[in-house]
Formats: sequence, structure tokens, C-alpha cells
Amino acid sequence: MIDHYDWAGGREAMLRFGPDHGPVMVAALPLLEEANRTRTFVVTLLRALAERGIASVLPDLPGQGESLIPIADLTVLRLAEALEAVTVRLNAEGRLTFALGIRSGALLDYCALHQGRWHLSPVTGAELLRDLHRVWLTQERRPAGEQSLDAMIYGDDEPVVIAGTALSADFLSSLSAAAPFDQPGIPRRLVRLAGDPRPADRLVEGVALWRRAEPGNDPALAARLADDIAAWMKTCAA
Repeated sequence: MIDHYDWAGGREAMLRFGPDHGPVMVAALPLLEEANRTRTFVVTLLRALAERGIASVLPDLPGQGESLIPIADLTVLRLAEALEAVTVRLNAEGRLTFALGIRSGALLDYCALHQGRWHLSPVTGAELLRDLHRVWLTQERRPAGEQSLDAMIYGDDEPVVIAGTALSADFLSSLSAAAPFDQPGIPRRLVRLAGDPRPADRLVEGVALWRRAEPGNDPALAARLADDIAAWMKTCAA
């Protein structure tokens, strides 16, 4: 179902899946170009959750999807506040919420009062900045002789264009200290793809769609992850 939510910056679109009762997973896509590569997969995952009786929402973040707000006007905090507004809306409906963060989407759920957080291959803001820096270094529009990360962030008063997207110094600098929420006493499940050496509660076989040149899908992986989420949510309720 197509819905919307309101936040301090305006109104954004939101897809809703699953039953109209019970807890709700609030999904956050990766930032920037990875969202385009993973959106179809995440929709497949949320539909798989609906088949298991679990509700979810996929909000368009400000500056992404169908949003009319330039991402150059945003920071990590403003994006987190938008997701907090989604959670407040769902809480007002009498629904408990859980966060579902994919990659850098896991950086955005720290403002909301969720019952727990389930993260797939989360990255820190510093890791995302390094990826953006590598892209920036390949661009012809980069100022001659400028190569440092600070030059990318602060080298000009105008937003820096990376892979066709204008990003402000405020947005880029807000990434530098951003990290996935992980506080004692609040359930968090960390899942990564097999072969990833970083700490995880579970490794699963699947394709890193965010590393592909074009958008893709992996229904088998979506089904495995939906089973994992369903089992984890039962432990949170125990």
C-alpha cells in the first residue's frame, strides 16, 4: 500500500507491507547510489516478511527516491529525524517498531525509540566517506592537485558533485562520526554475507547487490533473511 509520512521538512512517500496489526519493521535503504541498487531486493525482503505475518514500511528518505528535497540540504541527523517521524507515526497507531537497516541505512535509526534493530552488512559513516572519496578521485571535475578527504569535504563553498549527486560539506562531515546504533540493553541483530570477516551474529550466502554496476535482486537471500528476522523478533518478544 502507498502511504506517506510527515516530518519537519515536509511530506514523503512510504510503502506499507503486511498486516495492519502487530509490530512493524521500519526499513532504511542505503544512502546515495546503493539505494538504487538495493531497492528491488529490499521490497522483495519486505514482501517475504509479509508472507510470514510481519508488517513493515519502506519510507522514502528526504533527498532519495521520489523526494523533492535536495540531498545537499540534509545531514545524517536530519535523515535520522525523518525516520524518527515515521516511528512516531506508527507508535501513534499503537504499533511497536523495529529498525531494519541495510548498509549505510543502519546509520539512521539512532533517534527513534525502536524495540530492536536488525542490520544487514552495516557500514560506518567513515567507510562510506572513503568510498565516496575514491569515486571523487576519479572525476575530471576534481580540482587539480587536490586529493585529500578534507579537500573533498571542505575544498569549496559549493556542494561537491560525486557520481552526479551534489553533496554539501555539512552532509559529508556529518558522516564522519556516524556509526550504527549499538547500545546495551536494546536488542540488535547483525547479519553479514558469507566471506565478510567483520563481526556478525550470522553469516548468510548471497550476492552483494550494492557492489554491482546495475540494480539486481536475490529472492533466495531475501527468503533466508526474512526467516532470520522472523526468528529474531520472537526472541525479542520473549
